[in-house]
Amino acid sequence: MNSQWKRFLESQSALISAENEVSFVCDDPFPACALFDLSHLGLIRVSGEDAQSFLQGQFTNDTREVTERHSQLSAYCSPKGRMLANFRIFLHQGDYFLQMPRDTYETILKRLPMFVLMSKVKVTDASDEIVSIGVAGECAESLLQQQLTSIPGKPGEVVQHGEVTLIRIPGEPARFQISGTADAVSALWSQLSKEAQPGNRDFWSLLDIRAGIPTIYRETADAFVPQMTNMQQIDGVSFTKGCYTGQEVVARMKYLGKLKRRMYLASVETEARPMPGDELFAPGSDSGQGAGRVVDARPSPGGGFELLAVAEIKSFEENNLHLQGDNGPKLTPGSLPYGFDET
Repeated sequence: MNSQWKRFLESQSALISAENEVSFVCDDPFPACALFDLSHLGLIRVSGEDAQSFLQGQFTNDTREVTERHSQLSAYCSPKGRMLANFRIFLHQGDYFLQMPRDTYETILKRLPMFVLMSKVKVTDASDEIVSIGVAGECAESLLQQQLTSIPGKPGEVVQHGEVTLIRIPGEPARFQISGTADAVSALWSQLSKEAQPGNRDFWSLLDIRAGIPTIYRETADAFVPQMTNMQQIDGVSFTKGCYTGQEVVARMKYLGKLKRRMYLASVETEARPMPGDELFAPGSDSGQGAGRVVDARPSPGGGFELLAVAEIKSFEENNLHLQGDNGPKLTPGSLPYGFDET
């Protein structure tokens, strides 16, 4: 963690563990107007004159569409077409940044440079250099408009403000990410915190879950083809960009295959927190691969947990999915904010 940012957070009553996990003691764990530290997300910088063409040959999405005004979701696949990580790509100060959980970014940070070869590209760890925060709620737009001259209007859009990059993140209520130098971000936090209340990592991740945005963790790396997690529904896959690692498998699933599993939103009443990779069960399921797996789960304001899970389409449609065994806690289906195509 950036040492200057760490000192600033501590001055704001943040509790920071030896592993640099940040938390706040919140009267309300789900504040209507919320401000978030995003230090749990790692950042990889990719720079150099060949950066765009290099990334174009690595990821599921069309990197040519990443501009100073537009970010995108994308994924890095194994040769078998399964996601090793997924992330948001954005431009900041002329360089590309890949943002993902710290436990997957370490793998990608080691793996990406292996394919640079003769390209004029540099892959570096920027996690302790660039600071990122989030703001969410009905208040978000008005608070940011008081501090910045313009804000992005649509999900994925970006506005550059000197040392700060502002990104509108999908989901309701309105949600934004701010990335930049510790000085610039600290100044914004100080102003925003006059009205917004600190929120913790679980709440930010819950907003991702409700938006239907999957997050790949170490426990689910190399487990899902992108279509299984609806990446094609949230503009995370391009089927026209050309070759990248795993592209043949991903394309075959679209044009020749039939998707038997996809990601769903659900809730569950249980005392034991569901974890990424936890197995799902469906009485009578004839699949030798199990009925599905948890993608991510977070505490719900109403009790229990809200989660995303990749599951057999048949078992979900029959409302027949359980945790911990065929007779374990039953999942209650929810509604994603988007529909499905044929694949």
